[in-house]
Amino acid sequence: MQTLLSLFPFAATGAEPAGGAATGEIVGATAGAMVATGTLLLLIQRYRDGKGKLLERCAAFSEKVSGLPGWAALPSGVATVSLLIALLGMYWDIALHIDDGRDAGPLANPAHYLILFGLFGIFAAGCLAIALPRNGERPGPAPIKIMKGWYAPVGGVLMAAAGGFALAGFPLDDMWHRLFGQDVTLWGPTHLMLIGGAGMTLIGQAILLIEGMRARGSKPSDSVPPSARTSSLITPERVVNMRRIGVMGGLLIGLSTFQAEFDFGVPQFRFVFQPLLIAVAAGVALVAARMWIGRGAAIATALFFLTIRGGIALIVGPGLGETTPALPIYLGSALAVEAVFLLYVSDAGPGGASSSASRERNPLATGVLAGLAVGTIGFASEWAWSHAVMPIAWTTGFMPEALILSIAGGIAAGALGALMGCALLGDMPSRRAARTAFAFAMVAIVALVMNGLATTEPRDARAIVTLDSAGTTGPDREATATVRVDPPSAAENAAWLNITAWQGGGLVVEKLDRVGEGVYRTAEPVPVGGPWKTQIRLHDGRMMAATPVYLPEDAAIPAKEIPAPAQFERPLGSEIELLQRERKQDVAGWIWGAAGLVVLLIAAGFILALAWGLGRVARAGREDEPPSASGAAREGESREGAAPARSGAKPLRVT
Repeated sequence: MQTLLSLFPFAATGAEPAGGAATGEIVGATAGAMVATGTLLLLIQRYRDGKGKLLERCAAFSEKVSGLPGWAALPSGVATVSLLIALLGMYWDIALHIDDGRDAGPLANPAHYLILFGLFGIFAAGCLAIALPRNGERPGPAPIKIMKGWYAPVGGVLMAAAGGFALAGFPLDDMWHRLFGQDVTLWGPTHLMLIGGAGMTLIGQAILLIEGMRARGSKPSDSVPPSARTSSLITPERVVNMRRIGVMGGLLIGLSTFQAEFDFGVPQFRFVFQPLLIAVAAGVALVAARMWIGRGAAIATALFFLTIRGGIALIVGPGLGETTPALPIYLGSALAVEAVFLLYVSDAGPGGASSSASRERNPLATGVLAGLAVGTIGFASEWAWSHAVMPIAWTTGFMPEALILSIAGGIAAGALGALMGCALLGDMPSRRAARTAFAFAMVAIVALVMNGLATTEPRDARAIVTLDSAGTTGPDREATATVRVDPPSAAENAAWLNITAWQGGGLVVEKLDRVGEGVYRTAEPVPVGGPWKTQIRLHDGRMMAATPVYLPEDAAIPAKEIPAPAQFERPLGSEIELLQRERKQDVAGWIWGAAGLVVLLIAAGFILALAWGLGRVARAGREDEPPSASGAAREGESREGAAPARSGAKPLRVT
């Protein structure tokens, strides 16, 4: 791995800066961004002028393969590849920072190139969706007017906006580090811009896919000759069906990226967040998939997640030699969602058709019940899975709060997933019901997150540590640790109690096993020398505490070495001060809070914009549908639906 890093400019030298990027890197990154943006704009301008053939040929090929309009097919393909590249870059970047600490600068980290390329590709995909419709063409049922004769699909506009939001996180991240130092947490505001913006593009892609499907009729193959549909295993119908599963699976992956610190085993927030985040991700993505696509879609979405995220984990871990990230299983939640729909919704057959009464009256109730199943059955399955693969297994120490948050989060997310599924089907509840459900669900999730963020520090708690050498000395020194917690009650029934060593060329998370009243011991030796940062971590309820076992000298901060003698006694104090050692302590707290609030407000605006986009396309499709076609649908059309009375009609909703 170090050989690979040395090939990049500004490679790490061992004295990595703790602030922003060097001037040369800023100039290089700016020049690269200008060239990429200029190239994109030139391609678009030549296409709009009728001079460039490259985009036209690519769009035509995409249309032939998928049976969808080129303005939907080509951007979808570009966005899919770009998201996969960005996803690999993100998990590789996290692993590099966990294993090796901070880098010498943005251009010294090879993972950053993948992230930048991927995020720009997502932004470019949105721009292509805006640019590709011909003059006078109205893409989708509710296009947005750019200028006279030029209309853009709603999904494309949202994809470009979300991609631009994510891209903006990169230079803002450098500014953030200049102000506050390198906070080294995934949940820093600018990091949330990067992963949140990329994740939000999946909803834009779903809208774009729906717009493309409606432009071709309810069946995407309606305009494709039968000979073309049967001449190959890759038919337009199959491509679109796979694309729908891929979009929902991608949404599940995007929502799951917020769990990455737990996946790696270095969470800096309360343990109850992990089951809450899993329930929210599953509730939204799996319920929406089942409602939109039909029977078996929740399971297919979970399998898509496991395939892609499992592949990324294998590339980052065994492939690139970094710490391997774990991942949630989601299959328990998927089976629970499918069971609720089978029991609560009267499916007419394999196509997923259902009776009018259950479909029309209870989509939100179905989503809430499915979310409840996610929060309970899904919680139980993830508990068992955590003991098999997670670096920190779930324990009774975070009960019953974890289960309560999982249930509440699952119910709120299930309601959101049902709203999204209804919107993608073009059969929304009344405006009042939809807005009320959306508002209550979002307020509930925000309240649950705020509850999780509330933490305390211990008072008068100490750790008395004895280190038994494992026979190694110098930078490779390792020792088995025996820890006495005083008072013993501070560690009773803790959510976690471990020794974490990181940024020394790897990651070690060693559980402290109870061997006596208030006395705990590691089963294996832990690093206590060289570049390693080793600390005892204790989390109980809202209390999160830590104390250093060994910390190296860091001249860039600056910080002195904290040695690891054979015996020592130290107070259990603020965990953040140790895990975020590079974070500046002399910056006014209100500045950090204000900056975070700005990012939060922008993100909230994007969520509202996505909700608006879903509602706009859904209601436009419903208005286009003639009453007779709607009445026929309610008698049991398949989920793909019969050919609509005109090309703007929506796919018919069947759950």
